[in-house]
Amino acid sequence: MLADVANDLQNTVERAAEKLRAMDDFTVSHRPAPDRWTIKEVIGHLIDSASNNHQRFIRAQLVKEFVGPGYEQNRWVAAQRYNDVDWSELIELWRRYNRHLAHVIRGVDPAALPVRCVIGSDEPVTLQFVIEDYVAHMKHHLRNIGERTGAEVVGP
Repeated sequence: MLADVANDLQNTVERAAEKLRAMDDFTVSHRPAPDRWTIKEVIGHLIDSASNNHQRFIRAQLVKEFVGPGYEQNRWVAAQRYNDVDWSELIELWRRYNRHLAHVIRGVDPAALPVRCVIGSDEPVTLQFVIEDYVAHMKHHLRNIGERTGAEVVGP
């Protein structure tokens, strides 16, 4: 099961990275509305998500119950000024981080999958849910990028 999730993550990222690399700077830097992220910022958000979830994937294996902070996504994106980062470097950071997370997921101890995880003020979930939701969350954002650009960045 974990191998399937890890393979799905890795395959999704590799396919999407190829499509993202083809996008021009205007497209990825354009803010569609004052309160919406640019595509660069969406990929930055996915890097932040990788960072936060990396901690959860590891720490939840080391305790009987994981309790961790929530994630203030808008403040994180703003503080890191992702729109100022070179597009190819941003894609490569996102791609490599997720390749590492696929490796981490493959190595998760199956006995840790039912570990209860309390993240911020959210309802408790299991480590298995956190891992699976991470990939689903990424695909959601990649589909939204596809809708904005007319390019199929990720399949269904």
